[in-house]
Amino acid sequence: MANSPSHKFGQIIGDLLEYIVNIYLKPIENQHNLYIDKKRPRKARNNKKEVIYTDEYGNKHKLDIVIEKYGTEEQFGDPIAFIEMAWRRYTKHSKNKAQEIQGAILPIIDKYSHLSPFYGCILAGVFTNNSIQQLKSHGFSVVYFEYETIIDAFSTVNIDVSWDEKTDDETFKEKIKQYESLTKEDLSKVVDRLIYLNKQELDNFKFKLETSILRRIENIIILPLHGKYKEVNRIEDAIDYIETYKELPLNCDIVKYEIQIKYSNGDKINAEFVDRFNAINFLKNYSTI
Repeated sequence: MANSPSHKFGQIIGDLLEYIVNIYLKPIENQHNLYIDKKRPRKARNNKKEVIYTDEYGNKHKLDIVIEKYGTEEQFGDPIAFIEMAWRRYTKHSKNKAQEIQGAILPIIDKYSHLSPFYGCILAGVFTNNSIQQLKSHGFSVVYFEYETIIDAFSTVNIDVSWDEKTDDETFKEKIKQYESLTKEDLSKVVDRLIYLNKQELDNFKFKLETSILRRIENIIILPLHGKYKEVNRIEDAIDYIETYKELPLNCDIVKYEIQIKYSNGDKINAEFVDRFNAINFLKNYSTI
C-alpha cells in the first residue's frame, strides 16, 4: 500500500509544500545566522538523515524541521523552533494527525522549556476546525493550506489534483505522469499561486516565528525565599546579585532561589533552585559574555 499510486501522489503534494515552507524559512536562516535542520544527511549525526530528538523520558521522536541557534553542519546548536508538516486528504484522519503532532512536539518543548522555543505546524489538505483549534490551544502556531487552494494552484498548469476514495490507480498514474512532465517554469507557477493564495497565513506564521527569534530579555526577577525580590535588566547583574547575596541572615538557611526571565514578546521562563551554584549556572546559559 505504501507504494500505491495514490500514496505516491500524496507524497508529491507533501514534498511540494515542504519546498514552499523552506522558501519561506531560508531568508530567516540567512538573516539571523541560524541553522535549519531537516531530513537529510548531516555530519553532526554521523550523516544520518532523520531528525530525531529524545524527550525527558527517553522516548525518541522523529521531527520535520528544527531551527537551531549556534548550530552548524558539524555541531548541534540550541533548538529555538520546532515546525511539523502534515498533509491529509480526508477529515477522518485529521484528528489522529493532530494528536500525533502533539505527542511528538510537546514532550520536546517540555525538555527544552529553559529555551522557551517556538513551535508550530504547517497543515495541508483537509483538517477539521476542531483538530486545528486543538493544536492552537496547546500553543502551536498553525498555517493551513486548504485543499481548494492546492487544486487551484495546480489548475494553473492544467493538472486536476482532486480525488476521492473512488479514484482508481490509473487516474493517479496519469496525474503523476502529468506532474513529472512539468518544466521548472510550470512548477514555479504552481508554487507562486500556492504562496499567493495562502500568503496571509504564511506571513502571520513568519511574523510569529521571527518575533520569537528576535525577542530580547526585558528583565530578570530573583526571589530568595527569605528576602525581598530583586529585579534587574541584565543577566550579568542577576549573576552578580546572587554571587554577593548574603544567604544567612540571623542564621536562617535559604530555602530556594526563584528566577523569572521576561522577554520582549511576552514569553516567560520560570525556574527554582535550592542552591546558589545551580542558580548561577542556569543564568549563565543566557549570558552573552
